[in-house]
Amino acid sequence: MKITWHGHSAFRLEFANKVVLIDPFLTGNPGFSGDPVKAGEGATHIIVTHGHADHIGDTVAIAERTGAKVVSNYEVCLWLANRGVKAIDPMNSGGTTDQDGFTVTMVRADHSSTMIDGDVFTSLGNPNGIIVKAPGEPTVYHMGDTDVFCEMEIIQDMHRPDVLIVPVGDRFTMGADGAAYAVKRYFKPQLVIPCHYGSFPIIAPNADAFVAAMEGSGVQVLTLNVGTAATVGADPR
Repeated sequence: MKITWHGHSAFRLEFANKVVLIDPFLTGNPGFSGDPVKAGEGATHIIVTHGHADHIGDTVAIAERTGAKVVSNYEVCLWLANRGVKAIDPMNSGGTTDQDGFTVTMVRADHSSTMIDGDVFTSLGNPNGIIVKAPGEPTVYHMGDTDVFCEMEIIQDMHRPDVLIVPVGDRFTMGADGAAYAVKRYFKPQLVIPCHYGSFPIIAPNADAFVAAMEGSGVQVLTLNVGTAATVGADPR
C-alpha cells in the first residue's frame, strides 16, 4: 500500500486498483502547496471522517471530476448529495461497508461535526475514525480528529490496525503527550504516522514533540513531508 500525506489530515491510499482519499482538504490548506487536481487524480473512493470544512475539503470537486464514491456518515453524505455528489455510501459508528475490494468501518471519535456558512450552523452527525481493510494489505486506522478514549482498547482488540494515522496538533485534537499515551497504552501498530499539525498557526507547527514522546516505545513513527509517500506492507505477525 502506498500512503501519501497531503497535509493536515488529508491522505491518499493506493492499493490493488483502488485510490482512496481520506479527508481531502487541499484547496485552502496552508500546509498543501501541490496541485489539488493531481492529488485527487484517479480517485475511486473518498472517505470523510466528519463534517468540518478542513476535512470535507475538496470532496465535491474531486467527486465531480472522478466519479469517486463518497463514504461518510449519513448526515455528511446527504449534505454532500445536496451539493451535487452523485455516488454516496452513508454509514455510521460501528458499521462496516463493502467497497468492492476493501471494507470501511467507522468507529468512535471524540470531537464535533458541524459546517458553518455565515451565521448558519449545520450539524453533520457524529465524528468518526475510519478503518480500512483490504486482503493482503495493512489495516489502516485513521483516527480522524479525536481525544484519547478508553474504548481504543476495543478497537485494537477487534481490528488490530497495522498503521495508525494519529492527530497530534493539540487544541482541537490530542496533543503530543495525549497521542503518544493513546498509541502506547492501547495499540501495537507496525507504523504510526502523525497528522493534523503544521497547517494552521494555532496548532502545533511540527510533530517533534510527539516523536520525542514516542522515544523508547519500540513503535516506528514516520513523519512524512507533505506530498511524499511511504509504501507499507501487511504486518507478517
